[in-house]
Amino acid sequence: MDRGRQGKRQNKRAASTRNSGAIVGHETELWAMADALRGSMDAAEYKHVVLGLIFLKYISDAFEERRMALRSEWGAEAAEDRDEYVAENIFWVPSESRWSHLQAEAKQPTIGLMVDQAMAAIERDNPAIKNVLPRDYARPALDKQRLGQLIDMISNVQVGDQEARSKDVLGRVYEYFLSQFASAEGKKGGEFYTPRCVVKLLVEMLEPYRGRVYDPCCGSSGMFVQSIEFIRAHASGNGNNGKAKADISIYGQESNYTTWRLAKMNLAIRGIEGQIAHGDSFHNDRHPDLKADFILANPPFNVSDWGGERLADDKRWHYGVPPKRNANFAWVQHMVHHLAPSGVAGFVLANGSMSSSQSGEGTIRKSLVEADLVDCMVALPGQLFYSTQIPACLWFLARNRSRRGEVLFIDARKLGRMVDRTHRELTDEDTARIAGAYQAWRDGSDVYEDIPGFCKGAQLEDVRRHSHVLTPGRYVGAEPQPDDGEPFEAKILRLVEELQVQQAEGARLDAAIADNLMALGFRAQELSK
Repeated sequence: MDRGRQGKRQNKRAASTRNSGAIVGHETELWAMADALRGSMDAAEYKHVVLGLIFLKYISDAFEERRMALRSEWGAEAAEDRDEYVAENIFWVPSESRWSHLQAEAKQPTIGLMVDQAMAAIERDNPAIKNVLPRDYARPALDKQRLGQLIDMISNVQVGDQEARSKDVLGRVYEYFLSQFASAEGKKGGEFYTPRCVVKLLVEMLEPYRGRVYDPCCGSSGMFVQSIEFIRAHASGNGNNGKAKADISIYGQESNYTTWRLAKMNLAIRGIEGQIAHGDSFHNDRHPDLKADFILANPPFNVSDWGGERLADDKRWHYGVPPKRNANFAWVQHMVHHLAPSGVAGFVLANGSMSSSQSGEGTIRKSLVEADLVDCMVALPGQLFYSTQIPACLWFLARNRSRRGEVLFIDARKLGRMVDRTHRELTDEDTARIAGAYQAWRDGSDVYEDIPGFCKGAQLEDVRRHSHVLTPGRYVGAEPQPDDGEPFEAKILRLVEELQVQQAEGARLDAAIADNLMALGFRAQELSK
């Protein structure tokens, strides 16, 4: 490679900043169009069709943008130098895989075969995504006319200026489609997607600026995407004292093969490198020697068939053997096992994990508390997840805690807003409030104070008095009610009078109901004669 080009490219890279918040703004309309083209195809099958095409569109757009820049600055020869793309973390796209080629042939009956060939060529020339891309577009069951229409639809994604044509635009569409497929598939789809607001809260609380980040059940890699977005958002020095650096190493594992492919694609579309392994973290830990600085995870809740009977003597069960019929505390201890000496972990679990005493779970929880590992507990509002209506909470564990002998409890159950009839999300203000309370408490800031009904820093003795149950509602107390100015004695008299009126009205209604039933009985007797 020409040294002049290399040096100039490095200078331009150092001077550039990415607009990580770029959003297309038409994700809803795009989804409606894509969903209309689904026809009778099952969402679980259709998602691979759509997401594969969005991925192909992204890497082709990124390639063409870089190609045009190289041609204008260095000439046609430079534009065909593969190293110029690899150095910028851009996939090399062979001619038969470029979106313009597929778009021109979208109306042809052979378009399915052409897409399969495009995917195969990209995998051939980019080993990092080998065996990752979907390659079943030529199957007879896939309507080729609808496929062509889908290609036309994705072709119309307006990516705007150079910065908007970067990874974040189509990346945002990709993520939005992931969430919509999770919603469409219900419980099954939710297994690979953690709501964005929950991931954002975990990331904002943990602040994974640098080091090794690990997710043992990474689903579609949402935790990693948000971690990198967090770093980019804070990299300008806006109040972080220069802590934000992009020297993060990503490690993940996913047991479901098709979800693992989604994870690899989700990272690739964002230009994020990571060691994402396929396999069961309990029975085939692909990162056995990893000690992570940050662990973020959303394990599947209350899994009963995790094979615990085959792992009774596992070295990871330092705080007690987890129940054979529930993997919750197996996940907890797996994560503790992988924590570095100063590592911190934040993860989602079912609410039952905070109080259950079944099958030794209470003993394990007690051991974790007494080992001074539990840093913070957050009770989440309901209806956040696509996959379950089970109430959930966040656990935060840390090996080298700054507030030893104390646990912060946050009750966030009243926060959030409904985004549709069945789903709630945390707002940015909610996230800032929760994360701010945790960070102020953790750092020993004078800004932190216990707020009745919301947060409380409880001493270990308090937790012991509650038998090591970690439900925040037990500790934060009741939210104070505003004083309406009515004297206490007068209020009691008023309430007693209101109660007496209600009781009298209830007695009147009971009598009326009894009279009606009696009248109906007499009428029934008359009719039967």
